[in-house]
Amino acid sequence: MPKLRYHPFRHHPSRRDVIAGAGALAISSALPAWAQDTAILKKKIPHGGEMLPVVGLGTAIVFNIGEDAAERTQRREVLETLVAGGGSLVDTASSYGRAEGVVGDLAAEAKLRDKLFIATKVRVLDKASSVDEFQRSLKLLRTPKVDLLQLHNVRDPNQSLALYREWKAQGLCRYIGITTSFDNDHDAVAACAAREKPDFVQVNYSINDRECEARVLPAAKDAGAAVLCNLPFGRASLFKLVRGKPLPDWAAEFDAKSWGQFFLKFLISHEAVTAVIPGTTKKEHMLDNLGAGRGRLPDAGMRKRMVEYIEKLG
Repeated sequence: MPKLRYHPFRHHPSRRDVIAGAGALAISSALPAWAQDTAILKKKIPHGGEMLPVVGLGTAIVFNIGEDAAERTQRREVLETLVAGGGSLVDTASSYGRAEGVVGDLAAEAKLRDKLFIATKVRVLDKASSVDEFQRSLKLLRTPKVDLLQLHNVRDPNQSLALYREWKAQGLCRYIGITTSFDNDHDAVAACAAREKPDFVQVNYSINDRECEARVLPAAKDAGAAVLCNLPFGRASLFKLVRGKPLPDWAAEFDAKSWGQFFLKFLISHEAVTAVIPGTTKKEHMLDNLGAGRGRLPDAGMRKRMVEYIEKLG
């Protein structure tokens, strides 16, 4: 069996300074006026027609914590802010350390399970091991079923989703999908999407890593799959790139109030993209992310201008 690879996610510690430098609104535990005036944008899941809020939450690294009460309170506030701001999607995985258990504990404590769209992932394993891993995930998440079950990091273009379809038929998940966070695996993911036609495809996508536009996004669209974007801030590289730089005035034309919203709105505005799943440990960052799902989105001409602007900074 090929060696498993894990998501090389990193924290983005400079974001607080970037938001402050851009003059973003001060964010409190109560939703500010700009977050109350308009509902968060939702996009349709092609297989079934359900509407999904375009901004969710990723949990790699940031929810891999222990029993520290302060840390758990902080993560619970992030989940509560997600829901209060109109979001629902929480993406986790069996390989994210303790993240699944933390999500399950906090969702239960805050009584949020029925308000969340929970997505998790099982790795490419033999059938018995995959069954054991999924059962463990359900136990940790404190739920009899998940909304989305994804095959983690597809590298084989001939990968089968037969087992996942069995689980879906048994009512253990509502949707099935495939994922990657590696550019080198995009051909395999595109081939798998074209053949298996999963409900979801998750892929790494950011304004400074647009490789998925060539193969994965077209394949997902043709397969009728919803698309989730991981690593939307380019493994923290984007915040480092714009540190100390003001948001361009023309970002107001698509209602971006911070660099985080600038980066996320670029992704959300792609016709094939259904939702983005940035990770965070801070409720103010969660609220800022949710702001990307409100107001206007850049059109094709503006998206080109955004890319050119970021490329000049690099």
